Amino acid sequence: LDRSLFVRELSPQDLKLEVEQFSAGQAVKAARYLAFVVGTAHARQMDADTRHAWAGVLDADRRGAIDAPNWLWESVVSLAGSHEAGYLDHCRRYAMRA
Repeated sequence: LDRSLFVRELSPQDLKLEVEQFSAGQAVKAARYLAFVVGTAHARQMDADTRHAWAGVLDADRRGAIDAPNWLWESVVSLAGSHEAGYLDHCRRYAMRA
């Protein structure tokens, strides 16, 4: 390669995404894209009648200013908590090896 190169192992803090690193606009764009990907994956598994019924459930179960059904919001909060717990466990195991 004709040049020096330094390589190091990524530490846990290098791998973790922080919500604060995104602007509000970036966060909304990322959330919309992820919702599109997940929604498309779910829809592909359904026939037309099931998709129509599913869309009705999504539209009917909305909460105030948060434009998401209750079950989705609660699932996202639970998933975020599980992710944080997994990350902290990973950090603990990483620190124990060091």
